[in-house]
Amino acid sequence: MSLGIIHRPDTQEKLELLSADAQYDLACACGTSRPAEHRRRGAGGRWIYPVTLPNGGTSVLFKTLLSNVCTNDCKYCPLRRDQDVRRCTLDMDETIRAFLDYYRRGEVFGLFLSSGVIGDADRTMERLTAIAQRLRRREGFRGYIHLKVLPGASDAAIEKAVSLATAVSLNIETPGAAHLSRLSHAKDYMRDIVRPMKLISELTRRGGRYARVKQTTQFIVGAAGETDAEIVRYTGRLYRGLGLQRVYFSAYQKGLGHPELPGEQRLVERPEEVPLREHRLYQVDFLLRKYGFEADEIPFDVEGRLSLEEDPKLVWARTHPEYFPVDINTASRGQLLRVPGLGCVTVDRILERRRHGRLARIEDVSDTGRTSRLLQRARPYLAF
Repeated sequence: MSLGIIHRPDTQEKLELLSADAQYDLACACGTSRPAEHRRRGAGGRWIYPVTLPNGGTSVLFKTLLSNVCTNDCKYCPLRRDQDVRRCTLDMDETIRAFLDYYRRGEVFGLFLSSGVIGDADRTMERLTAIAQRLRRREGFRGYIHLKVLPGASDAAIEKAVSLATAVSLNIETPGAAHLSRLSHAKDYMRDIVRPMKLISELTRRGGRYARVKQTTQFIVGAAGETDAEIVRYTGRLYRGLGLQRVYFSAYQKGLGHPELPGEQRLVERPEEVPLREHRLYQVDFLLRKYGFEADEIPFDVEGRLSLEEDPKLVWARTHPEYFPVDINTASRGQLLRVPGLGCVTVDRILERRRHGRLARIEDVSDTGRTSRLLQRARPYLAF
């Protein structure tokens, strides 16, 4: 008779596994060169991730899944219920002890906590909020906590998460119900995603009880075969209608999902173009949030795609010659922000220097008296 030995992973092994799986749930900005360059963990392979926060700042978070057990069937996700992967779950004590150890050593700024769906959404939300509640009330932690709200969570579970968190997010995943139906049969778009997102917006609106809490979301780019135009239009509605602080974009990584995934056949053939598409969407996001553009102003080709060769602001400028040149000495901040090569910091510098005298040449914009590559890009679109 042979004996089988069942190995139970310790906390370290669980964190290695769950933090690696957390790379598919982003809280960061984009990369353009190596696929998944912005999905890497911190030095030493630990569960510490550099991230971009909802307010635009950057920091380092302790980031892990509570569990990679999941009852959902999302075709793009390598952790979906029909996959044969090693499963494990952190308990409350393990999670809190590990996080506080890194926090007290000054190695992390805060906590990003997500999870697969263990049984049902509310049961899992209870585990997530119990950790946040203990950190807040027993451990006295007043720092940054980002909690993931799971699709299908009840109103009560959502409000509890909002009451404990610094930021909350519920992934919208696709631009519309038709696309989501191609990825999951377990989720109802309006009931499980849109309705909860509207509730979070109501709870965190300006002047409300939880106005300090930031709301974000994430699109899975490419899995459902959606166009860039569809994503951008939905992004514009999220900012205008729900007042979200940030929208994130996660390029679907080919081969991780179900072989019949709609997007598998439509993904660009060159691997380097996958993160580049994601990068273009982040550039558009800046145009919408910071530069005064509306979603219907963003230029697409006839198939609804953003240019992979040039950034969207430059494409817009080339298709609107009537707008240029812009007089650098009289133009408003909004007009200057539409000039290729001029960002928010540079425009504010121009406005400040105009108060002390006229700008006579492009070199007057620079602190060094020399023109950077971006300022050289701006030159043809400016008049002095």
